[in-house]
Amino acid sequence: MKRQGTVDPHIKSRVMAKMRTWRPFDGEAVLDAVGDALDYIKPGEEEELAELLHGHLAQLVMIAVANEAEERDTYAATLIRQARTLAQECVPAQRHEAVAHLRRLGWVTNELLDRLVETRRLKEAA
Repeated sequence: MKRQGTVDPHIKSRVMAKMRTWRPFDGEAVLDAVGDALDYIKPGEEEELAELLHGHLAQLVMIAVANEAEERDTYAATLIRQARTLAQECVPAQRHEAVAHLRRLGWVTNELLDRLVETRRLKEAA
């Protein structure tokens, strides 16, 4: 029989692992990545930028879902669906397709960030 107030070691281990990988929200870093995606993208930097944008977008989706934006705001729900779709896509091998993919990632990231700020689910980004 467990004492009241004790935590299962497996749950504790999972929570600790999550805490080690947790990153605080950094609005300036998000805007920098969006700017990079919407500006000139140097050849060979597509994968790295996609990974960065995917991370920022995933964090924004988690913030939106935690704040029930998906249920309360149809535009946020649309952006969340687009984000989830983009998260499942690989960066295309052809440069022009990769650039288009990064532009879509940047646009959805920026729109979701703006929407969360506009609906007061997130403070100003920068």
